[in-house]
Amino acid sequence: MTGKTHRYELDITWTGNTGTGTSGYRAYERAHEISAAGKPTIAGSADPSFRGDPQRWNPEELLVASLSQCHMLWFLGLCAQEGIVVTEYTDHPAGTMAETADGGGHFTEVLLRPQVRVDDPEHVAALAAIHERAHHLCFIANSVKFDVRCAPGNA
Repeated sequence: MTGKTHRYELDITWTGNTGTGTSGYRAYERAHEISAAGKPTIAGSADPSFRGDPQRWNPEELLVASLSQCHMLWFLGLCAQEGIVVTEYTDHPAGTMAETADGGGHFTEVLLRPQVRVDDPEHVAALAAIHERAHHLCFIANSVKFDVRCAPGNA
């Protein structure tokens, strides 16, 4: 049996033409906008290491955020199904990307570090297994070829 498919459409618009287009590596900004109908626009750029604007989100940060969000949403849903009341959830994820000799690169890992608070201390023991299940189900973690690790803590 096959599952449902979902499609995600959005717009990426480069806004960094300073008047001469890409006439030289330093002649243009990496500024762009990520948008979709009915949603706020996200101001994007390259990582500052690649001449990007540090005040804007870069693709690498958004990838790390996507992995963290997906894990969190699965975890919260699974807790709700199990009757475990989560009262607080924060994460401080970190991703590592390695550049390659040809100028490209790839992520080598992302580490999720969720901190969870529940209303009943008796439920704390069940949280590790729920994190493991959330990781197994996460759409985004299942779509990348690098390690996504989870080191949960309980607040």
